[in-house]
Amino acid sequence: MHFVVEASCGRARAGRLITPHGEILTPTFMPVGTQAAVKAVTSDQVAGTGARVVLANAFHCMLRPGADVVARAGGLHAFMRWPRAILTDSGGFQVFSLADLRRITDDGVWFKSPIDGSRHFLGPKESMAIQNQLGADFIMAFDECVRLPSTPEQVRRAVDRTTRWAEACKAAHVRDDQALFGIVQGGTDPHERSRSAEALVAMDFPGYAIGGLSVGESRAEMDRTLEFTVPLLPEAKPRYLMGVGTPEDLLSAIGFGIDMFDCVNPTRMARHGTVWTRGGRIHVTNARFREDPSPIDATCDCATCQRYDLRYLHHLARAGEYLSHTLLSIHNIRFLVRVAEEARRDILAGTFAGLRPASQLAGPPALGEPRDTQAAAVARGTIART
Repeated sequence: MHFVVEASCGRARAGRLITPHGEILTPTFMPVGTQAAVKAVTSDQVAGTGARVVLANAFHCMLRPGADVVARAGGLHAFMRWPRAILTDSGGFQVFSLADLRRITDDGVWFKSPIDGSRHFLGPKESMAIQNQLGADFIMAFDECVRLPSTPEQVRRAVDRTTRWAEACKAAHVRDDQALFGIVQGGTDPHERSRSAEALVAMDFPGYAIGGLSVGESRAEMDRTLEFTVPLLPEAKPRYLMGVGTPEDLLSAIGFGIDMFDCVNPTRMARHGTVWTRGGRIHVTNARFREDPSPIDATCDCATCQRYDLRYLHHLARAGEYLSHTLLSIHNIRFLVRVAEEARRDILAGTFAGLRPASQLAGPPALGEPRDTQAAAVARGTIART
């Protein structure tokens, strides 16, 4: 992997990531294919959204179909029929989210499979072995993520384990065609975030992720955490904010200097009939779209908006047709990909202003809701956390 920062605008930056499976222009949004599949969307359709990298999960691929099965198929790229870059999460967040099904030790986590109840152990060495088998371009160190709010002791203990496990991951990682990222933890505590970042930066990983956000903290707490954490990471290496994905979140985090994002929001929202537009979210099942001949968003260049209108999408969603999941997912993925693309364009032009009211923009309307309505939107519940 090779990364270069091409331009900056404030703390926002535009860069290029060179991988064994192609070039990625940053900032970039990565659709989530947890079980080696982006839900309801084929690899060709994902490629059609402009996405250059997708995310799969080591924990889920370990349980089903098994990392050895994927390895014998030629790795995730061949297994998924996805020729572009892939990032695999370590599985740390998944095992910690199992709650009653797991037991944490200093060596790793014992857990029961949520699929069949079988008993498994996952630690840093095991996570590296699985991710090495899966063959993704970017792989993540095994970490401990705590839900917020947590006690200071819980946060401190998670940082200590994450640091030890990062060292073990680096020692166990054996493939030089995969870039191993360290994950900074520490909740919303500046001291713990600093402690985590300092230890990981000393290990000289090819890239760094910020984990443990969008797990119960407020939007203001997330922004404050990014503000003091991002400057602790090397300028010359990519920065990845894990599990965050609304238009507002992306633009805010890009303004703090984040390069990479992933989230299940685009496909999850689509399965509930919800899509993003430049005027905010809409629900296609709403009765007002029953005979609406307009596309979801007249400014959108996705395959759905270019071919289908709201009255048809309304019908599909109300009728429970699976095609609605596909068509709405294509739009939502493309929408977030475009958020990143347009932010990159503005950074290169020196005009990136992050989140601001639409009235202050020269050109197309603002993506998502105008910033001056953000607080009201959160209060109404129309902007959901990941």
